[in-house]
Amino acid sequence: MTSKSIFLKTCLLALPLSLAACNATLPQMAETGAAVAGAAGYNNQAQLIRAIKEALELGSNRAASSLSATGGYANNPLYRIELPDNVQPLASKLRQLGLGSQMDKVESLMNQGAEKAAVEAQAVFVDAVRKMSVTDALGIIRGNSTAATDYFRAQTEASLRQRYQPIIQQNLQQIGFYNQYQQLLGTYKMLPIANKPDLDLEQHVLNAALDGLFKQVAVEEQLIRKDPVGRGSQIIGAVFAQK
Repeated sequence: MTSKSIFLKTCLLALPLSLAACNATLPQMAETGAAVAGAAGYNNQAQLIRAIKEALELGSNRAASSLSATGGYANNPLYRIELPDNVQPLASKLRQLGLGSQMDKVESLMNQGAEKAAVEAQAVFVDAVRKMSVTDALGIIRGNSTAATDYFRAQTEASLRQRYQPIIQQNLQQIGFYNQYQQLLGTYKMLPIANKPDLDLEQHVLNAALDGLFKQVAVEEQLIRKDPVGRGSQIIGAVFAQK
């Protein structure tokens, strides 16, 4: 083990205790962080902040990549997009009428649309990280277990909605979603059911896709907080040890 590694590990053990004892303020935290960064080979606070941003970019990209892969939504029981809850009774009736394959097709197309749209998230997250201020970055380190996720959602959700919607719509149109959708609506309209629920499936897919995305960002954030060295680097371990 090198002398630098020994010194860094000592810093990792000592920082939480020392900061808790003095109830460090944000400027104090920045000063201490810069010292740890220097010990690990980072010469100034700017490089420390860059390391924090790299960790956040890495985690958000992992989340987007996992969901944009084939089956990223469809094969994940946590994020699979199904028909809205208020439509499930209708779906059951349609399945009883022999339309089960059509219902399966609609759900498959919804998940495929979400997976293709998730590709857009990577560029949006990278842009958000690069625009992040020093105060934002250090605040995330000191924040709760989903502070980075909360920041990403506040900064990117509006942009992601704009990017997701045409992709979901275009993708579903290309693979015949609207033909399936019209069949569904035609059958639906003939059923003698009062107070029929809204069947705006595009908005349902959009909302479910974004909810799944930010839930996965939160998972990646908590993994980094739990094992910052393993999920990032030694300097990230030093940064998160300050919290």
